[in-house]
Amino acid sequence: MRIALLGGTGDIGEGLALRWALHTQHDIVIGSRDPDAAHDAADGYTETVADHGRERKLTGFENAMAADRADVIVLCVPPYHVADTIDSVADKLDDSDVLVTPAAGIKRDDGGFQSHAPSAGSVTALVADAAPDDVPVVGAFHNLAAGRLADLDAELGIDTLVVADDDSAKRRVIALAEDIDGLRALDAGGIGVAAEIESLTPLLLNVAQNNEGLRDLGVRFR
Repeated sequence: MRIALLGGTGDIGEGLALRWALHTQHDIVIGSRDPDAAHDAADGYTETVADHGRERKLTGFENAMAADRADVIVLCVPPYHVADTIDSVADKLDDSDVLVTPAAGIKRDDGGFQSHAPSAGSVTALVADAAPDDVPVVGAFHNLAAGRLADLDAELGIDTLVVADDDSAKRRVIALAEDIDGLRALDAGGIGVAAEIESLTPLLLNVAQNNEGLRDLGVRFR
């Protein structure tokens, strides 16, 4: 399978790219608005994976070209860029693709991080509204610490919650998530409950910020 990480030069894109490249045989494509940045990031990730004993070749393209080459497209962009990013690649998507969003709406003030959902109710719902009607949308990877993902020497042992209204697309993303060693994917229901999942991200950031040794914490359900 070919996975495109749009905005894959950022933190969460880096972490997912490195883990999938190290642990799976899936083709990994890095997307960016700047194709040169995408190429450079892909080359850097290729070197990092090689340093950990795996010879893989990641490729980088402008976002639309990356999406056109993929079966699963992950929107590794901030919430306020998701609609514009979808619009820029919409004509490259069809009903055989799956669009995945890990974004969570967050604001920060002197008291710490807080949930800041868009008017759609959640970023996942916002993505579903912006996506072409025939393209299924899945919310996943919201609560993962990007630094922990990108540290290939770190064991994960954490969960990710997955939401979608399309069961086939959800199962597809659950399988992709569990291809990453140490990551367990749990079905959390439909897009209507995405806000509850996305609100865990600012909670985890506050806990990490205020407790020594928990900088890259994750969650595990027992």
